[in-house]
Amino acid sequence: MDVFTKLFGDFLVFVYHCFDRIVIHGYLTALSRPELVVHFFRDIVGVAEVSKEALSQRTNDYRRWVEAYARNHSIPIEWAEKGVRKEDHVLPWLRRMEKRDAYGVYFIFRSMELGPTYRVSLPKYQSKDPHYRILAHQRSRFTHYYFYIRDEALGPMVLLVASFFPFQTAYYLNGHSFIEQELRRAGIGFRKHDNAFLAVEDVAALQAAADRLSPEIIRRRLDCWTLMAPR
Repeated sequence: MDVFTKLFGDFLVFVYHCFDRIVIHGYLTALSRPELVVHFFRDIVGVAEVSKEALSQRTNDYRRWVEAYARNHSIPIEWAEKGVRKEDHVLPWLRRMEKRDAYGVYFIFRSMELGPTYRVSLPKYQSKDPHYRILAHQRSRFTHYYFYIRDEALGPMVLLVASFFPFQTAYYLNGHSFIEQELRRAGIGFRKHDNAFLAVEDVAALQAAADRLSPEIIRRRLDCWTLMAPR
């Protein structure tokens, strides 16, 4: 390798390494098991009976919150259409956000998808507790919300929130978007196509930006947007 470098060093092209599509799944530990859900309703919320109505009420509250959030911030909210790529559909709104150099949620998609939730049923035999109900894990089809976000550090990203208990989430981001934000902030010129950097004024700065993407940065930014979408 040393001989190869000496002979052809002037012809070597800089190569960078970067995580491309990053998917992170999140969940609320306190709602991950049936007994924890019972504790949440009885001891924290003050609801004695964990019924279908009680679970549905939390879902309805969250849906109303999403609708109000979209309305108060003038964010378009639409149902996802079959055969339409979400990223292509929201691109005009992202371009407007970039033109204004603004950050935040710029689009919300609703989508009917399968997801984890709980089934509530009456016990087979009578219990001393008249409010006792059996909760079990199940998968069912219900509304999920996709929040399209332009983040100051991570660039364009998506936060997916399930609207039913246990309100699981997923985060979709891209390491190349982080690098792009870092180079723009440093005033370094570059040429980029989709997820590939084709040219850059300072290759050392590109490498340094790629190396700066860390779990700590990702966690901090995702925590921020998770608080934005309370359940």
